[in-house]
Amino acid sequence: MTRIALVTDAWHPQVNGVVRTLDTTVGVLRAQGHEVLTITPQDFRTVPCPTYPSIRLAVLPARGVLRRLDEFRPEAVHIATEGPLGHAARRCCLARGWPFTTAFHTQFPEYLRLRAPVPVSWSYRYLRRFHAPAARTMVPTPTQRDKLAARGFAHLALWSRGVDTTVFRPDDPVRWDWPRPIAVYMGRVAVEKNIEAFLSLSDLPTKVVIGDGPDHERLAARHPDCHFLGPRYGHDLARHLAAGDVFVFPSRTDTFGLVLLEALACGLPVAAYPVQGPLDVLEDGVCGALDEDLGRAVRRALTLDRAACIAHAGRYSWAAATADFLSYLAPIAANAGSAAGNRPGSNGSRSVSSQP
Repeated sequence: MTRIALVTDAWHPQVNGVVRTLDTTVGVLRAQGHEVLTITPQDFRTVPCPTYPSIRLAVLPARGVLRRLDEFRPEAVHIATEGPLGHAARRCCLARGWPFTTAFHTQFPEYLRLRAPVPVSWSYRYLRRFHAPAARTMVPTPTQRDKLAARGFAHLALWSRGVDTTVFRPDDPVRWDWPRPIAVYMGRVAVEKNIEAFLSLSDLPTKVVIGDGPDHERLAARHPDCHFLGPRYGHDLARHLAAGDVFVFPSRTDTFGLVLLEALACGLPVAAYPVQGPLDVLEDGVCGALDEDLGRAVRRALTLDRAACIAHAGRYSWAAATADFLSYLAPIAANAGSAAGNRPGSNGSRSVSSQP
């Protein structure tokens, strides 16, 4: 078994696909017997992220990150995000000569451009420099891998996602007395999700929004005809998803779209744009409808077989995704740095595959 340090600026109480991916992966690893240390903003004094106060950023975390890594003496380090904690862990690994892996979870340059006049090329230059020393940078889809490769990123490895079909199931839906068809959106209520494209569809009798975010109040006031239900979790979330007729995914900037699998597992066909995420996850005409005209995609999705959607989601498991994650980790040699090398009998490579 392996001692794995996972460093992330995205963690609870945030509710998003990145946090769910990391939390679930940690749970699977621990269930398999691996020892996992999570270094998260919960361990530090934080301040709210500008323009996104629900995201908390660690303040001057370098010493704390170094201390926690030294105490843990990891056999592998994974840096999940490019925030203050990610930078602190990266500096520590470089100083000690430890190999490490990173991941590309979010199209940060595009998100930042929506909120500030920062050229996308500048942000990608910064991210390329951040990820360059990593033994591997894990990406969720072939489309994301190809986009990053075209921008000069190297050592890219595919790390897919899964869905818990014991939670996300089509049975026991909630009962809604609203006109049908009922179209559902689930995710962050934020500008980068392009949610206005869904809310503005005029030929849907009922539109439901599940989730919360910085633009919730503004959009709820602007679209009083839509039902904003706030966040839902676990089986309650699954029951709300299963009650719909179609899942609408208006985002053009997601790297994967974990909610796609969760909706499919609940029996909802998906309407989306033909962009990264939907192109990689959905099978057009079987479990999803991809079209630059979102309304047309919705109408076509409503004709699809719900059983085919459930079957498609069943192809994605967290066990398989976590096996890939584990295989990509870079082992820390027993004599590297002052932490792993000082532990009697340490053998950092015994449980971590070094194969690409």
